[in-house]
Amino acid sequence: MSLQDSDIRAVEALTAPLRAWTSPVFHGFDEIPAEGPVLLVGNHNLLGIDTPLLWPEIARTRGRLVRGLAENVLITVPGVRHVLHRVGCVRGTRSNCRALLEQGEMVLVFPGGGREAVRRKGEKYMLRWDGRTGFARMAIETGAAIVPLAMIGADDAFDIVVDGQHVAMRPLRTLVRSVGIPPSLTPPLVAGLGPTWIPKPERFYYAAGAPIDTAPWAETGDVEVAAAELRTVVRKALEEELTLLFTERERDRGRTLWGRARGALGWP
Repeated sequence: MSLQDSDIRAVEALTAPLRAWTSPVFHGFDEIPAEGPVLLVGNHNLLGIDTPLLWPEIARTRGRLVRGLAENVLITVPGVRHVLHRVGCVRGTRSNCRALLEQGEMVLVFPGGGREAVRRKGEKYMLRWDGRTGFARMAIETGAAIVPLAMIGADDAFDIVVDGQHVAMRPLRTLVRSVGIPPSLTPPLVAGLGPTWIPKPERFYYAAGAPIDTAPWAETGDVEVAAAELRTVVRKALEEELTLLFTERERDRGRTLWGRARGALGWP
């Protein structure tokens, strides 16, 4: 799929308020391969609110379009489906992922899926991969490089008042089930600034790790064993990138809106 400047400008316009509010910082994006099949493997944060900022940043730094794998329920919503297709997203199936990688595309995947994005209390920045190896097997079979992609900030932009499994959320779980969504994906009730749904102005941090060549795993005889080993390697690399971002955030005076304002004014 060709990169359309008009589409990228549209995404930049739509995400401009979020970018201005969160003042994101990006590390390592210049090492993302500029061509060939690439699998970006990331951690899914609360409700995925930090994900849209990836599209314009990667387009700007690498000149590539990120192909996202969208949840089935999102693809079925007419207006949402149109927007997702415009920015290169497709229905999140293995066949679609394989086809994109075989065409040399860059694909973004979250092994934790929707369950990782629909946080519960006590799950901040937790990877919920539950032994999934599909992404690793896909990369091995298509020869795609894997780039671990760490993101933090979104899980701190909201507080979870009650999660989707709380007894008070039973009516919403019933509604979720009625439209064909697993009850485990019932979204939590959140609060941002005060009691509002305006996210706290937490800075978002992103880091792309060094590309992982999957060729060595393709040479083993058992693809399932190879996929499990590769998953472990990727998870460890992602956790290391997350640790680096947490360390950076601890010493970053610009983490908060007030800190960024003081910096802009030259105040100590």
